[in-house]
Amino acid sequence: MVIVNSFSDRMLRAIDEKESYVIVGLDPNVDFIPEHLKRRYLDKYGDSFEAVGAAFLEFDKRLIDALHPLLSAAKLNIAFYECYQGPGIRAFAEAILYARSKGLQVLEDGKRDEVEETAKKYSEGHLGRVKLLSGERVPSYDLDCLTVNSYLMTDSIGQFRNDVIAHKKGIQVLDKTSNPSATELQDEKLQSGLKVCEHVAKYIDKWGEGTEGEEGWKSVGAVVGLTYASVDGPSLRGFMPRSLWLSPGIGLKQKKQQGGKPEDVPFLLGNDGRGAFVNSSRGIIAAWKEPEYFDKYGDEKFEFAARDAAIDMDERINDAVVKAHKSRW
Repeated sequence: MVIVNSFSDRMLRAIDEKESYVIVGLDPNVDFIPEHLKRRYLDKYGDSFEAVGAAFLEFDKRLIDALHPLLSAAKLNIAFYECYQGPGIRAFAEAILYARSKGLQVLEDGKRDEVEETAKKYSEGHLGRVKLLSGERVPSYDLDCLTVNSYLMTDSIGQFRNDVIAHKKGIQVLDKTSNPSATELQDEKLQSGLKVCEHVAKYIDKWGEGTEGEEGWKSVGAVVGLTYASVDGPSLRGFMPRSLWLSPGIGLKQKKQQGGKPEDVPFLLGNDGRGAFVNSSRGIIAAWKEPEYFDKYGDEKFEFAARDAAIDMDERINDAVVKAHKSRW
């Protein structure tokens, strides 16, 4: 079965249209909010959760306005919003709607992981449909894609997979992550001789069967950090040849962040230059704090600093892909 206009189709086409592998992570932090926005909402709401939520939403909207012509998708990490209770969650929900109105694919970094009825509710709320008192089912957050944890395996992933198929959504399953301690478990060798991340990759490929789109790629994909791309990328691609990968771990050129470099991106891609998209959060949304951008824009035009950082990241990644003879553009 082929899913027409699947998540994988939409993502691949958007990447090609924008000629960019980069997506922006909208992970607002109070420390990233420029002073003029802080003052505006402190004056309006006082020092409250309402002020934080309103500041986050304007911050996100201005970033989306600057970045949507350049990038294929925005990824919102719900942890940065939900800690501010209702006002934070409202900002999260409104930012999703605004990003979608600008034509972006919208992903949630939620790393959900449960079984049976609880997993079903996570999936219904974020990807599928929720039931009202009348019995009618309607979308809630209605994301295009959600990150999920692999640890509970098929009992968990199967619930999310149902909504991937029914509603043309996507999930990105944690496999080889970008954090330094990932190796403590993910690199452990099993009796089969495979690393844990390779064993999980086999299951991700299996879970993706039946989620293929018109482009032949699966909408059950993986999270494979850029940090370890040169070491594990080629072997994991062998286990997941048609799975899209979300790859975190890149940052500003001045800072190491989680260790990923533009030169590592080709290790994530197939020979046709497809198969992955690279998330940058603070490297884009907090770029205004870096001297080279602050001297040019100050904090009043923080979104222009984000735009310039995204363009720079795009150029460096695309140059690396050309040098690896995998360029599509």
